[in-house]
Amino acid sequence: MSITPIKVHDLLAGRVQSSGTAVLVDRLWPRGVAKKDLSYDLWLPEAAPSVELRRWFGHDPNRFDEFARRYRAELAEPNPDVDRLLFLADEGDVSLLYAARDRECNHAVVLARWLREAGAGLA
Repeated sequence: MSITPIKVHDLLAGRVQSSGTAVLVDRLWPRGVAKKDLSYDLWLPEAAPSVELRRWFGHDPNRFDEFARRYRAELAEPNPDVDRLLFLADEGDVSLLYAARDRECNHAVVLARWLREAGAGLA
C-alpha cells in the first residue's frame, strides 16, 4: 500500500509550486487574487466550512478546537465536493490551497487531517 501526500498551501505566502492536483478549498474567492494569477486545477468551495460556521469562528484561535469539531461534523455530511477530494487523493498527490492569515488554525488544516483519517490517499 502506498500513501499519496495531502499537502496544505497558504496562498498568501506566495506562489505555490504543487505536484499533483492543486485544489482551492476556500468558500469565497481570495481577496486581491486574480484568477489568472493563481495556479490551481480545481476550486471546490463546498468543501469549505459553512458560511455560518466560518462567521462564528472569525479566525479566533481561541475558538479553533470547537471550530474544528463543528467543521468535522459538517465534513461527515454528504457533500459532492468532499467526495471529489477523497477521490482525487486516492488518485494521486493533492495540494489544498487556502487564503488565511493563520497557517495552523484554519479550515484547510482540519480538512487535510480529516481526509487522511478518512483513508484518503491510501491507494
